[in-house]
Amino acid sequence: MMSDNQGLPRPRINSSMLSRYISKPVCFVGRVEKVHPTGKSFTITDGEGQCVHVELNYPLAEELSGIVEVIGMVSNKGAIMATTFQCLPEEKGINFNLELYNEAVKIIHDFPEHYPFEVAPAESDLF
Repeated sequence: MMSDNQGLPRPRINSSMLSRYISKPVCFVGRVEKVHPTGKSFTITDGEGQCVHVELNYPLAEELSGIVEVIGMVSNKGAIMATTFQCLPEEKGINFNLELYNEAVKIIHDFPEHYPFEVAPAESDLF
C-alpha cells in the first residue's frame, strides 16, 4: 500500500474492486490500450483483462504506452480520476506480468490481517 501526498492510504486494486472504492484514493496498474485524441483520458487493461477509464486534469504532454501505475480517486462511474501516474519501464526485454500482479493484489485483499490498508499512527506520532 502507498499513501498520497495528503497521507491517505491508497490500496492497490484491480477492476473488480473499483465499486468498493468509489470516492476513495487508489493505486491501479494496467497496460495502456487507448489514449483519447484530446489527451485528457486513456483506457488501461488490468491483469483480469478488464478495461478501466482514466481521466486526467491536464492533457498528456507526451505519448503514453506500456504499463502505467495510476494514483487517483474512483468516480461514481467507476473511472479513475488521476492525480498522478507513471510509466513502468519495460527495459532489457523484461515484461511486467500483469496477471501475476493481479494475483498479488487479490492475495493482499484476501489477507487484510497481514496487509492492513489502514495506517496506524506510529508511537512517536502520539506524543
